[in-house]
Amino acid sequence: MASALKKVTKLSLIFHKCSKDLTAIRRGIGDIWVNGSCIDPSIGLSEEQIQIQQLATDFAKNELFPNMAQWDQQEIFPKDVLKKAGQLGFGAAYCREDCGGTGLSRLDSSLIFEALSQGCTSTTAFISIHNMCAWMIDEFANDDLRQKWIPQLAGMEKLASYCLTEPDNGSDAANIKTSAKLHGDHYKLNGTKVFISGGGDTDVYVVMCRTGEAGPKGITCMLVEKESPGLAFGQKEKKLGWNSQPTRSVIFEDCQVPVSNVVGNLGDGFKIAMRGLNGGRINVGSCSLGAAQNSLQLTRDYLKVRKQFGKTLDNFQYLQFKLAEMATKLVVSRNIIRTAAISLDNNWPNKVPLCSMAKFFATEECSKVCNDALQLHGGYGYLKDYAIEQYLRDTRVHQILEGTNEVMRMLISRDILTDEERKYV
Repeated sequence: MASALKKVTKLSLIFHKCSKDLTAIRRGIGDIWVNGSCIDPSIGLSEEQIQIQQLATDFAKNELFPNMAQWDQQEIFPKDVLKKAGQLGFGAAYCREDCGGTGLSRLDSSLIFEALSQGCTSTTAFISIHNMCAWMIDEFANDDLRQKWIPQLAGMEKLASYCLTEPDNGSDAANIKTSAKLHGDHYKLNGTKVFISGGGDTDVYVVMCRTGEAGPKGITCMLVEKESPGLAFGQKEKKLGWNSQPTRSVIFEDCQVPVSNVVGNLGDGFKIAMRGLNGGRINVGSCSLGAAQNSLQLTRDYLKVRKQFGKTLDNFQYLQFKLAEMATKLVVSRNIIRTAAISLDNNWPNKVPLCSMAKFFATEECSKVCNDALQLHGGYGYLKDYAIEQYLRDTRVHQILEGTNEVMRMLISRDILTDEERKYV
C-alpha cells in the first residue's frame, strides 16, 4: 500500500502542475462548501485515502467534466483520456504491483470510482469494468498471461471488455450457451455475447464459455484478443445513457483461441465470474455515488441563486426537507458501499449478500437523488446545458448490469433464509 500511495502521490504532483482551471459555471463541480459538511465524502478516511480521493477528484474536474456533455452527445469513446487515467494508476487499481497494478484495496478503489464519476459517470463506469477484467486476469491467470496483459491494462494502453451476458441468458448466467471445443492447440468458440461495454473498440475480451457439462461447473474463462480469426461485432447500440462508451454484440464464429489463453482451470469460469462481479457491484455502486454527489451539490448551489415569489428557493421549507432527504440517501448509500468493500477486502463470510445489498441500495437511492435534483431544477434540469439530466440517464442502467437489482434481492433473501452453513465463492 505504501509504495502504491507513493506512486499515486508522485503522479498527483505531476497532474496538479499541468492541470487547467475550469471556466464552466453551469456544469461545474461545486465542492467548495462540501468539506466538513454531512455529505463530505472524505469523512472517516485516512490521510492516504484522502490523497487518493483528491487525485481522482482533480482528474474528474479537469479531464472528465469539461468533456462530459460532448462525449455523451457525440458518442465519443475518449481513449486518449483513458490513457491519462491509466498513467495515474486507475487502470488496474486493485491488481498486484508486481505486474504494474496499483495495489490498492477495494475500498480505496471505490473512492477512486466515486470521485471520477462526478466528472463523467459513463466513462468512469467503463474504467470500473476494465478494472474488473484486469483483476480477473491478475487473480486467476497464469504468470505468462499476467505479464503480457496487466502492464498494458494498467496503463490503459490496451482496454478490456467483459463477456458474460447472452441473448437468452442474462440473469441465468449458469446456463450460458457460447461453447468452446478443443481442436489441437486451440479452441473454437461459437456463440454471441450481448450488451458488451467497449465491444469492437477494446483489445481483449474476458469471455465466459461452455467447455463441459451443463450448469456452472461446465463454464471456463478465456481471453479472446481483438484480431482473433472468427471474432466479429454487431452494430453499435443506441442507448439512453452511457454514450461515452460503445456497446455492441460480440460474435464468435469458429473463433480461434489458443489453449494458453485459458484463465484458471477448465470449469472455473463461473466461480471467476461471480467473484469478479462481487467487486463489480461495489464499483458500479460507487459510480452511482459520484453522480448523486455532484447532482446534490449542483442542486444546493442552484437553490441558493434561483428566485421565485421574491426569494431564493433555499428559503422554502419543503425544498430544504427535500435536500435533507437527498443527502441522507447519499450518505447511507456511501456507508453501505464502503462496508461491502471492507467485507471484500477482509474476505468476510457474508461478503456476497453485503455486496448485493450495497449494489441494489446505492444504485436505486442514488438514482432517486439524481431524479430529485432534476425536479428541483425545474425546466432547467431537463436541458442538456445542465449536467443533471445526464447523471440521471447514465445511472439508470446501474440497476440492471452486474446482476439486476431483482437478482440482488434474491441473493440477500437466500442468505437470510439459509439454515445450513453458507458457502460462497
